[in-house]
Amino acid sequence: MADTAQYLTLGIDQELFGIDIRNVREILDMRPISKLPHAPNFLLGMIDVRGAGYPIVDLRTKLGLPRAEATDATRIIILDVPVKGRTLGVGFVADRVFEVTGLDDDHTEAAPDVGGRWQSNYIAGIGRKGEAFIVVFDLERLMESDDLPMLAAMAPEQAA
Repeated sequence: MADTAQYLTLGIDQELFGIDIRNVREILDMRPISKLPHAPNFLLGMIDVRGAGYPIVDLRTKLGLPRAEATDATRIIILDVPVKGRTLGVGFVADRVFEVTGLDDDHTEAAPDVGGRWQSNYIAGIGRKGEAFIVVFDLERLMESDDLPMLAAMAPEQAA
């Protein structure tokens, strides 16, 4: 019998993505974000959540897509992101959040390495739910960048 892992599914543009539910702290409605001077283009700024500041990443920009205006469906997902042996609190802006769903390990495949629209280095796997494919993020690899030291300095660290 296959193991089933739980994922939060979210939409960016026309694509469906999944984040391991163990990394999700909470989901917030879109709210004003305080901009930061000289921040990388994918970093929208900071928000306060119950007295803690969280850097907010625009997933569209991080994935190489153009920015879009927030809608009533836009959400901020507060995550625990593993980064070089530490766990940082980071918010991701998603076009919409759908549900928590289970994906059987037997129905999850490695990302194809054939190029195309999405880079495969931040994909942990591709699952199938009915007729839909769910691209599962590898959060640590997604957040790897030259700007990581700046992000790590702003993000609250989660005790292990």
